Amino acid sequence: MIRQAEAGDISRIAEILVFTKRVNYRRIFHNDRYSFGELQVLTAAGELQQNPGELQEIWVYEEDFVKGMIRIRGQEVVQLYVDSFFAGQGIGGTLLDFAITRFDVRHLWVLESNPCAIVFYERHGFYNSGIWKYEEGTNQRLLRMQR
Repeated sequence: MIRQAEAGDISRIAEILVFTKRVNYRRIFHNDRYSFGELQVLTAAGELQQNPGELQEIWVYEEDFVKGMIRIRGQEVVQLYVDSFFAGQGIGGTLLDFAITRFDVRHLWVLESNPCAIVFYERHGFYNSGIWKYEEGTNQRLLRMQR
């Protein structure tokens, strides 16, 4: 089931964000100081608690417990993460299809050095627009994908 995030989901959302970012981005950014120092579940949860309005942009995939989340702002997917233990089970695709159907999502940004994510988005009708920018504070490029 997909539903809007609630305050009780904050710790689980933070856990998914932190651990999925570590698993997927450490090999790209090679920054252990950030991955294991700055990037902490308690910090991420605290940021959501201090800004409860952000929960209005977050939708969760729940099956007994929260397994994935998507953050939608207007017609843009801002974040899409699935707990690594449940990757490959169609949860990310279900969340993305929900965003397309419910919010008419039109674009998102993806790391150029993350080919698996690019292929995933292409399978869901997105294409590389040819527009890119640097991820803030890094030398990594983000590609704008749209549909």
